[in-house]
Amino acid sequence: MQGETRQIRRLPEAAANRIAAGEVVERPASAVKELVENAIDAGARRIAVAVADAGKTLIRVADDGAGIAAPELALALERHATSKIDGSDLVHILTYGFRGEALPSIASVARLTLTSRAAGAAEAWGLEARGGAVGEPRPAAHGPGTTVEVRDLFSATPARLKFLRSDRAELGAITEAIRRLAMAEPGIGFRLDDLTGGTARTLIALDPAAGDPAAARLARIDAVLGQGFAQNAVAIAAEREGLALSGFAGLPTYSRGSGGRQFFFVNGRPVQDRLLIGALRAGYADLIARDRHPVAALYLDCDPARIDVNVHPAKAEIRFREPGIARGLVVSALRHALAGAGHRTATTVSDAALGAFREGPAPAWRGPARPSAGAVASALAFDAPRPMPAEAPEAEAAEADADAEERRALPLGTARAQLHRTYIVAETADGLVLVDQHAAHERLVFERLKRQTAE
Repeated sequence: MQGETRQIRRLPEAAANRIAAGEVVERPASAVKELVENAIDAGARRIAVAVADAGKTLIRVADDGAGIAAPELALALERHATSKIDGSDLVHILTYGFRGEALPSIASVARLTLTSRAAGAAEAWGLEARGGAVGEPRPAAHGPGTTVEVRDLFSATPARLKFLRSDRAELGAITEAIRRLAMAEPGIGFRLDDLTGGTARTLIALDPAAGDPAAARLARIDAVLGQGFAQNAVAIAAEREGLALSGFAGLPTYSRGSGGRQFFFVNGRPVQDRLLIGALRAGYADLIARDRHPVAALYLDCDPARIDVNVHPAKAEIRFREPGIARGLVVSALRHALAGAGHRTATTVSDAALGAFREGPAPAWRGPARPSAGAVASALAFDAPRPMPAEAPEAEAAEADADAEERRALPLGTARAQLHRTYIVAETADGLVLVDQHAAHERLVFERLKRQTAE
């Protein structure tokens, strides 16, 4: 009631953990992401993930990393207990995890089994936690590394299950989380199996990429994105005031109908940052339609002191100390790289267009069609005798050829045809250019206004 004095009390530890777990483990994909990041931080070279019923029934993450010593197993399930940092420096963070919340958060809302064998240890140990209650460590059979098995996620908070999306959507989120981590770590092998229904279905199978770092990164990106991304992308390499940008950006004609193929990594960490998304869009502003989205994988590296990764427990958001520099670097690097690609088009587009001109089986015969009256009139007019055109003098013909060659050398060439009263087909010295005449007119007006303003 209003005005009633209520006693302040400390919440039970189990209730506090479940409340805190809502920020860290929002959905099954969040749990998978946290467990896989722990495996990466442990130095794993291969990580195998298995899920059932989109992670609601089972999540199992196995790695070949450094493992956890038996005396530290129970400590690993305590909140804010971590091996990533010592608490003295919260700025120069170089690991994926550092808050010490993932394992205790998951254990507070599910049944968790942790089994591990530390490097150099003679035997493995494991323990179980249910609804936040942690059991005693016991000997177990396990090779070097760690396996975390989560069953009945959100069984301790069943109301959370009602807010999950369909199994297909949740499984897609799990797949996307692993893909992003796989693109961040090309030297690690990743595998994702769906065990729903008792039969294993492999969704991701990526071996560690070999070669130098740039080649390994491109190979992993191409393996994740597929559809020939490597053949339809330009390399990005730029630096400004201590920020270094690298990666690959798809050609404008390789764009997609949604923004689901845009990947950003800051100091190796996958992030979803509005600043970077806006900068990517600005870099393609004059090259793609508003309803199209570019495909890109961009890696930004800088001094850890220039960013804040401790914005949210999920660690997917960051803050830049100098956002203007980061945005300007992305925009300018993209525009420079795409300008260097010239009129190059995506192979997926060009192959489809050229396929219409390739020789193939003759179309099925459907019998003669009756010509319309207009077609008959046009044919008769075509057959009518015409006066012979006068032959141009040789000098005028040579001058016309020279003028045509000069026009073909221009960036947009010389116009040859018009399609649908909208597009102009122009011929250049080494190809064809298709121009949207309305957009071209707008650009001409814009340039004239800029010139008049400058004058």
